[in-house]
Amino acid sequence: MKKHILFRGVLFACVTFALACAPDTAKNNVAPEASAEIKPALDSVTSDKLLRHIKTLASDEFEGRAPGTKGEELTVNYLTEQFKRLGLKPGNPDGSYAQKVPLVGYSPQPSTSFTIGGKQLTLASEDYLARSLRFTPETRVERSDVVFVGYGVVAPEYGWDDFKGVDVKGKTIVMLINDPAIPDAVDPNKLDEKMFKGRAMTYYGRWTYKYEIASEKGAAAAIIIHETGPAGYPFAALASWRQENFGIQTPDRKMSRVAVESWITVDKAKQLFTAAGQDFEALKTAALSKDFKPVALNAKANFTIKTALREVASTNVIAKLEGSDEKLKDEYLIYTAHWDHMGRDPKLQGDQIFNGAHDNASGTAGLLELAEAFAKLNPKPKRSILFLAVTAEEKGLLGAKYYAENPLYPRERTLANINMDGLNQWGRTKDLVIVGYGNSTLDDTLVEAASAQGRVVKPDAEPEKGFFYRSDHFEFAKQGVPALYTDEGTEFIGKPEGYGMQKRKEYTDRDYHKVSDDVKPDWDLSGAVEDLRLLFQVGYRVAQGEKWPEWKPGTEFKARRDEAMKRAKA
Repeated sequence: MKKHILFRGVLFACVTFALACAPDTAKNNVAPEASAEIKPALDSVTSDKLLRHIKTLASDEFEGRAPGTKGEELTVNYLTEQFKRLGLKPGNPDGSYAQKVPLVGYSPQPSTSFTIGGKQLTLASEDYLARSLRFTPETRVERSDVVFVGYGVVAPEYGWDDFKGVDVKGKTIVMLINDPAIPDAVDPNKLDEKMFKGRAMTYYGRWTYKYEIASEKGAAAAIIIHETGPAGYPFAALASWRQENFGIQTPDRKMSRVAVESWITVDKAKQLFTAAGQDFEALKTAALSKDFKPVALNAKANFTIKTALREVASTNVIAKLEGSDEKLKDEYLIYTAHWDHMGRDPKLQGDQIFNGAHDNASGTAGLLELAEAFAKLNPKPKRSILFLAVTAEEKGLLGAKYYAENPLYPRERTLANINMDGLNQWGRTKDLVIVGYGNSTLDDTLVEAASAQGRVVKPDAEPEKGFFYRSDHFEFAKQGVPALYTDEGTEFIGKPEGYGMQKRKEYTDRDYHKVSDDVKPDWDLSGAVEDLRLLFQVGYRVAQGEKWPEWKPGTEFKARRDEAMKRAKA
């Protein structure tokens, strides 16, 4: 152990020295020493071009890039024009740069109350959020029994069942945010790494899972209790629920979906529990045990949700760089970034446009920069590269979900997905973060490329916030495709210790999903350039390599991939 610590210290000192002595390559828009074959491609990624794309996509003219609006039309046209300018082929085999994504828009007007002991507890708009994704203009849930089901998790691999055979059909279930944080039996200050990955969130903790299990169980309504700490974002970040929401069209018009999906603030939840004669904190503690059983709250829930409906033909934009090897060009690497944001809210005073400069004009701009870099290669990579800008990420990863479930190229011939969602705004870093570090061999490829840059790779510093499940790569992972998702590093060159985490918190508190997510005067995209060059090199090595990326043993997506590959070889 001491040798390991010493080695890490020496390595860090060497890396720090190398970075201090190295020329400021990203700032000068010159790639570090690379093979002559890829150097022109790396050099083409610059902060000036990156910023120009971001400013265009995040301009007021693009109106926040909401699906089904003028902003979508402008964005799709811009991306198509850029791909054409680069000489990339249409990514859809039908000869277009578009994959149509059939969405349904839902604009909810909810009212909610609880009846407890003959008295009514009415919720104000700031206390809760509610919607129905059923394709119907009005949804009612009346006098539905309210049941607290802990975290709402059914996880056989952990021997965990929060429902314990209790029939919740037609009832309103109330759930805690995230998955159970089980204390370690030896050291209660730590979490049990064998249960729900310790600090790291599993998919059981994702809010989307909670509504899925509610639908599976036949519940009439599902309410998640929001707490800012474990959620990783304030209640205000859910503001998009008050706007138009989206879903993918289904033959059953989403009638198999739980009728009401809702959030409630923790303060209002405590008030509800107290009125129902229950101690919220005591039940929250009890929910950390495998022995927990659902608790009826002696309350009735009432929801009325009037929904304005519209059908929206949204668009994924896709371009293709065809591989140069006749035997390998039918194998594919996909780079993704979501082009959408939250549009505009005419009910707001003053600024009404959610420009989404960081989230995710920056990632979309990075996609264009990588597309240009690959287009400059001569010869072209052996395998084909797809550049996919997806719609409706902010509405539930819908564009990525639609492509992953309706791929234009076979999943069993898709080697990997590399996703970008929010690039580094604050300068160069000594490190780079992999969200979901250790999941696949793509991580190893990135570590090698980062080492050549004189940088180190680290796991996510906040795994409990479940970032791996919050962007488009997750939809590919669910289908078994190895996926890589990075975040900016935390050790900023020339900045004091803690600067990175401070800036991250500031962004979450001040700008995340707010109209203030604009290009800032102090942005420094030199770090974004270095990160993009790394992602280029990972993709290039995958496109040229003899071995396909793989999920590592113990990863929840490995079985799906292994099964698909067996079928492909049969």
